[in-house]
Amino acid sequence: MPTRFWLVGPAERKAVDRLEASGGVRAAEAAVAADPISRAHAVYAAGRQAALPATSTGLRPAGGVGGTRAGVKCLHAHYAWYLAGGPDPVGRWVATTLEGRQSRPAAAVDCGTNSTRLLVAHPGAAAIERVNVITRLGEGVDRTRRLAPAAVERTVRVLERFRSLIDRHGVDRLRVTATSAARDAANREEFFDAAEKALGARPELLPGEQEGRLSYAGATAGLHPAGGPWLVADIGGGSTELAAGAEPGGEPEATVSLDVGCVRLTERFLAEDPPGDAALREARAFVASAVSSAAARLPALAAASTLVGLAGTVSALVRVDQALDGYERDRMHQYRLSARRVGELLNLLAAMSADERRRLPGLEPERADVVVGGTLVLSELMRWFGFEVCVASEADILDGLVLSLGGEPTI
Repeated sequence: MPTRFWLVGPAERKAVDRLEASGGVRAAEAAVAADPISRAHAVYAAGRQAALPATSTGLRPAGGVGGTRAGVKCLHAHYAWYLAGGPDPVGRWVATTLEGRQSRPAAAVDCGTNSTRLLVAHPGAAAIERVNVITRLGEGVDRTRRLAPAAVERTVRVLERFRSLIDRHGVDRLRVTATSAARDAANREEFFDAAEKALGARPELLPGEQEGRLSYAGATAGLHPAGGPWLVADIGGGSTELAAGAEPGGEPEATVSLDVGCVRLTERFLAEDPPGDAALREARAFVASAVSSAAARLPALAAASTLVGLAGTVSALVRVDQALDGYERDRMHQYRLSARRVGELLNLLAAMSADERRRLPGLEPERADVVVGGTLVLSELMRWFGFEVCVASEADILDGLVLSLGGEPTI
């Protein structure tokens, strides 16, 4: 092979793909003088020749970067050599060009059943702005199969606030998604119309399995491969996505979306305040049935060695367990909740009325009426798959959405 260095980062490959598709090869040849490019080819060819064993009798590759002797052939090859420390002026031009294109942050908005959330960040970097507002978009959807006007109005008002934050940070790439509540609602297009007016971008209706893949990508991107394989559980308001895999930030081996979430369970089984023992048993059996069916179809779910828990319920349990006054990411991300402690918290929360839960240190008052349902889902997942510990992650589907955005502006 004439190429010694390969560009392997998915985000980098996608960015260079877009650069080439927009005429990047011609632009590089116009921007970089011919003599430095020729010298780079000669240095590359000499280094490759020196790396070949003297005893080799096979065909010897010719040409310089990307197998060419002059000019520019492949921006991926030039950029890869530059990143590996090579004196490649074209690779340097690619880096400078991408930096210019990607110097502005991206944003992701997730319109979930219980919460509406925003992340502003550079892909793969720390959050610039992360906002979570409980809007209960999916209120009553399990029963009516329609989004309630009041719920839509609450959510749209929050989206208008998000638009101001997006503008303040100079975002030029935005992805907006809607998940379980919108999947179930017959009138979702009316909500999409209002959301598009508020944000300037129309929500995508994410299928459950795609939601799981994005959650897996966001939650595992920063994890060490030795910690896998992982089972990522995104416990939402209307559904719970399970995704299992061994490649951090990559594609999971198995993904499934279960129609069990904190709002759905509460409205179906746990409306009594506090819920009775019979209702809790019925809700647990409902969750167990969904989990066992998924595990039977997808054996990879049970092969994971580490459980990673995402979303509002898990974050709430972490805050309650530490009696945190507010959101403290450094004390929440990667926090370990034991199965024993999750069981204790479930018993504690289920014995309280909603008003008592609202006064509990660490718990968002707006989550007090549905937190028992979400905790029950986590408890049953840990019991069914035999996990002694759940590792909480503050990186989730929003991080996966931002990672999916390339360098080209979308707004």
